[in-house]
Amino acid sequence: MFANYVKTTLLLGVLSGILLSLGMLIGGSNGLMIALIMAIIFNGVAYFYSDLLVLRMYKARPLDKNNYAHLYTIVEDLCRTMKLPMPKLWIIQTPMANAFATGRNPNNASVAVTSGVLELLDADELRGVLAHELAHIQNRDILISTIAAMMATAIGYLASIARYSMFFRSSSSNDRKNNNNALIMLAVGILAPIAATIMQLAVSRSREYGADETGAYACHDPLALAAALKKLSSQTRSTTTQTQHAAYANIASLFIVNPLNAQTIRTLFSTHPPLEKRIERLHKIHETMF
Repeated sequence: MFANYVKTTLLLGVLSGILLSLGMLIGGSNGLMIALIMAIIFNGVAYFYSDLLVLRMYKARPLDKNNYAHLYTIVEDLCRTMKLPMPKLWIIQTPMANAFATGRNPNNASVAVTSGVLELLDADELRGVLAHELAHIQNRDILISTIAAMMATAIGYLASIARYSMFFRSSSSNDRKNNNNALIMLAVGILAPIAATIMQLAVSRSREYGADETGAYACHDPLALAAALKKLSSQTRSTTTQTQHAAYANIASLFIVNPLNAQTIRTLFSTHPPLEKRIERLHKIHETMF
């Protein structure tokens, strides 16, 4: 898992480099300052409000403790094992079976489950899924993923500025050097957001491996989590509608399995690692535990 942390740090460093380089290209030292300010603002909003925005987006409701006492019991037991404060629990009414965690730190965390996941999984599999989500909280994955997403968004805005700037420069001057610079800026404006997106998705994939491993040890049943992942992936592909595809696209990385049709997305542009590799790793963890 240490390799995943190193990989995540490097990927976030690359994102930072793209953002600052893009700002420098557009406006020199002033552009660099603008890029820094944008990063601070975007990350500040994400840090304090991203969880509320996501929960409201999907009309999540607090999970009734009287009706779902068994779920609270599972989470409370896992939190004791993982030495975490009890998160807020939410439910989203949808047949799609999935779950996600959100929040800026363990003391301000939430775990949301869909009504579909409660109907699909047995108690052991549900425990594995909840352990995975609590692992995201323990590993500070939510904050890392949010920062990556916000930096990618900021890069996208700066790239748009670079493309518009290219048109103004090329139309106002016939100088070959200026035109060459404009072409370079256009190329950067197109390629930078693509690179940023790839880096953001790579961060997300790296975090999923770590949460699988941490969650497997916490629930003491890697095979239950593996079985849950297989069920969730199969059910999600069969129930997600085209309308939901658009709605889930922005936060697909939050869910335990990709809510989009994984078969239509190449690995490079996927928010999650290949399911087969995740299950294979969980079986290897099981072998080391028993």
